[in-house]
Amino acid sequence: MKDIKNISRSRAQESSAAIERLYITMRHLFNRGFYKPMGVSGETLREALLSLRPEIYGSIAEEKVELNGLLYVIERLPIGIEECRYINLTSDEGYANSHFKAIVPPKRRRNCYRIDDEQMNVEITRGRSDIYDILTHLTFIFIESHKIKDRVLIDDEGSVSRDWQKLELAVKQTKKLSLIDREKAISHAANVLGRTFAEVQNIYDDFATAEAPDRFLHVVYWLGKLAIEEVVDNNKRTITFSPILRERLGHHIYGDIWANTIKEVLLKNDLIERPIHIISANMHSVMNSLFAEPVLGKKYKNTPEFQIFEDLSSSANKELRKKVEDFALSQGMISLPDASGTNIDVQIFDTAKIDFKKTIFAEAKIAKEKPVIIVMDYAFGEQAFETIDELLKPYKTEKKNKIFLNVESVSIMGKAGILEGGKGDIMIPCAHVNEGTADNYPFENELTKEMFEGNGIPVFAGPMITVLGTSLQNRDLLKFFHESTWQAIGLEMEGAYYQKAIQSASKIRKSINPDVKVRYAYYASDNPLETGSTLASGGLGTTGVKPTYLITIKILEQIFNLK
Repeated sequence: MKDIKNISRSRAQESSAAIERLYITMRHLFNRGFYKPMGVSGETLREALLSLRPEIYGSIAEEKVELNGLLYVIERLPIGIEECRYINLTSDEGYANSHFKAIVPPKRRRNCYRIDDEQMNVEITRGRSDIYDILTHLTFIFIESHKIKDRVLIDDEGSVSRDWQKLELAVKQTKKLSLIDREKAISHAANVLGRTFAEVQNIYDDFATAEAPDRFLHVVYWLGKLAIEEVVDNNKRTITFSPILRERLGHHIYGDIWANTIKEVLLKNDLIERPIHIISANMHSVMNSLFAEPVLGKKYKNTPEFQIFEDLSSSANKELRKKVEDFALSQGMISLPDASGTNIDVQIFDTAKIDFKKTIFAEAKIAKEKPVIIVMDYAFGEQAFETIDELLKPYKTEKKNKIFLNVESVSIMGKAGILEGGKGDIMIPCAHVNEGTADNYPFENELTKEMFEGNGIPVFAGPMITVLGTSLQNRDLLKFFHESTWQAIGLEMEGAYYQKAIQSASKIRKSINPDVKVRYAYYASDNPLETGSTLASGGLGTTGVKPTYLITIKILEQIFNLK
C-alpha cells in the first residue's frame, strides 16, 4: 500500500515538474520572440506535454491520433489555422479597421485574422493565460500532425501511402461528398489516424460547419501535409510574438480601458456613489432571474421549477430571450458590450428602477440607498486579476478628483472541474490554492454548503485549486490534490486571481471597504478524474441550468437581504 502511494506521489511530482517546465519554457520563448514548435526550440514544450499526458489530450502519448482532444482544440482555434505555416501572436494592433475579416473560434473569444495563405494572426488581449492556452493547444496539434506524417510518409523523398493519396483526392473535391464517397474517405482517414472506421464516423460531423460539412478530412489532411513538408522540405512551422504584444503584456492596458468605461457609465448615470455589488457570471442568469418572472411568469405558472430558465437557455428560443432583455432594459439595465479588447461584456442593474413585487424577489429588503449590481462576463485565467484590480481602483475624474467605489460585495459564479462527484454538481470553496506556487487565499465565503442542500444536487465544500491551465491537468496530479492533505474539491482558473485583487484592494490599498463580502460558488462542467467526463467529452447541455440559477438566486437573495 505504501509503495502504491509512493508511486502515485512520484507521478504527481513528475506532472507538477512537467507543468513548471512548460510555463518556464513558454515564457522564455515569448521573451525570445519566435520559435519553431517541431524544431529544437520547441522540443522542451513537446517533451513536457508528452511527459504530462493531460487527461483532455487523451492518447497524446500513443501512436494513434487523439480524436476528442483534437476536436476540443480545433473548436478553440480559428478556422483555417491548420493550413498556416506561420502563426503570429499579436496585441490589438488595428486589424479590426482593415479589410481583414475577424475569425472568432467557436469556443474561445479571440479575434484572429488570416493574413495570407500561410499566415494566421491571433490577437492576445486577455493576458498570459491566453498565451499559455494557445501555445499548449498548438503544441498538441503539431504533435498529432507528426503522428499522421509517421503513418503516411513511406520514405524521405516524399512518397506517401495509398490511403493518403485517396484522402488528398477527397479533400480536393470542390463539392460536398456523397455518402458513398464520404464513407470511402472516412475509411482512408481511419487508416491514416490509426483509428477504427466507427470512431472516425462518430466524430466526423462534430467538426463540420455549414460552409464545410467535410471539414474533418480537411483538418486531418492539412495537419499531415504541413508535417510532411517539415520533414521532406525542411519547411518548419513557426510561431512568432509581435513586438507590441511583448511590450504591452502585463501592463493592464485592456483592463484599465475596460474598468474606466464602466466607471464612466456609472458616473454619467449618477450611480457611482451608490452601494455596488459586483458579480462575475454569464450574461443571462442575473437578468433572467430578475426579469423572466414578470415577462413570462403566466406562461410558466404550472410548469416544473426551472423550466422557464431551461427554455431561456435553449438556442431555439431567441424570441423569449429578446422579450426578457427588452424588459430588463426598460427596468434600468444598462448593457455594455465590450469594446476594450478584454472580451468581457458587462451589464449594470439599477435596483431603484426594478419593480421587485413582480419578481421572484418580492420580499426584497432594499436599503434606502438603492444598490447597483455590476455583472461582468467570465474572465480568463490571470485576466481575472487585471480586470478586478482595475475595477476596484478609485475613479479619477477629469478634474483629477478621486471617487472611491462603495463596493459592498464581490460574487464569483463559474464552471469548474470537480474531483469528487459529477457534471452539474455544486462546489463551495473556502480557499483557493494557486497551482505551481506557495500562494493560497483562504476567505470567509458568504455562501455555505447548507444553503444549497435539499435541491437534489450534490454539494461539496473545501479548498479549490486555481490551475495554470485546465488543459494541462492529468489524473495523477489531480488525485494528489484531492487525496492529500490539500483535500481539494475541484479546479478552476480564476479564483486565486480574483481573491488576490480583492485582498489587495481591501486590505492593502484600502481603496474599497476592508470588510467587503465575497461569495464563490461553482458548478461542475467536468470530472477530469473520470474517463469520458473530461471537458473534451462535450458540454453540459441542460444539466448546467439548475445549478447556474440556484447559485445566481442565492447570490441575489443575499444582496437583497433575503434569508
